Amino acid sequence: MSTAVDDDLWSAIGDPTRRTMIDLLLAGGPGTATSLSDRLPVTRQAVAKHLAVLDRVGLVHGAPAGRERRYRVDEAQLARAVAQLSAVGASWDARLRRIKRIAEAIHRNRESEGD
Repeated sequence: MSTAVDDDLWSAIGDPTRRTMIDLLLAGGPGTATSLSDRLPVTRQAVAKHLAVLDRVGLVHGAPAGRERRYRVDEAQLARAVAQLSAVGASWDARLRRIKRIAEAIHRNRESEGD
């Protein structure tokens, strides 16, 4: 599984409404733009546009359901996003540890120079 950062994927996830939509679909199972708009403070048209973004990056997939499309979360793509987030988090943790070591070394040097 690749952990290279996918900017399009993270741009899609970056929107709070889209994250809420993913949460709703995970908790309640597949849903339509209409059923999701009933649970969100945005219009059905806005929900449909958000679903199109999520579908384009593969986080959800829609299938025809009458006059609408029923969307479900693609768990493999969501797992890929989680893996990317973990990799980015680990990288930043390592950077912060290095910065801390450098700051501590500078502090020790200044203290020893002051003696």
